[in-house]
Amino acid sequence: MTSKENKKYVLLKDDTKKTWDGKTLYRVKALVAIGLLVSPGTLGGYIESEKNLSVSGNAWVSGNAEVYGNARVYGNAEVSGNARVYGNAEVSGNARVYGNAEVSGDAWVYGNAWVSGDARVYGNAWVSGDARVSKRTDIQWFTGVGSDQGTLTVFRQKDGSVFLIRGCFGGTLEEFKAAVQKTHGNNRYGQHYNMLIQSVEFWFNSGEEVSK
Repeated sequence: MTSKENKKYVLLKDDTKKTWDGKTLYRVKALVAIGLLVSPGTLGGYIESEKNLSVSGNAWVSGNAEVYGNARVYGNAEVSGNARVYGNAEVSGNARVYGNAEVSGDAWVYGNAWVSGDARVYGNAWVSGDARVSKRTDIQWFTGVGSDQGTLTVFRQKDGSVFLIRGCFGGTLEEFKAAVQKTHGNNRYGQHYNMLIQSVEFWFNSGEEVSK
């Protein structure tokens, strides 16, 4: 089962599985070499339709991974293991989602970011750059903040530092503090952001794994 435009992989009608909400997913089979590790004939993971996995580039879904809904995997991205990507989520660039990780909602994982382990990325969260999210304590997000009621995403990078994304801003905690002071000072939004900054400092700089 493949479209005329898709010369990259085929969806196998006789190798399917059901998602928890009843969607039918089809295992993919490579028709050509994809990157360095996928040869023609290699069986991959499961997707709902071709809209979930780009028919060009080196993007791939492998193992028992599932991609469905309006979710998209493209560029050189890879989803593997028992990972799930669904909703309106996107995984692109050189990003990797694997293990038991889940990416859902309107979340976007891109760049060289890795999401693994039991991590959950959802809502409007963005994970980018060299981020390495391996557990739920590595990432937080706050919605309905700022004058436009947007989302603040906070995650730990592979070097242990904390990175924040809010709208067009992306930077370290100290850079975020400076941006908040410059833009809002001590007004209502500035005070709210400062409360969130205190929460971020507590969570990410405690030096301990926070129990469930």
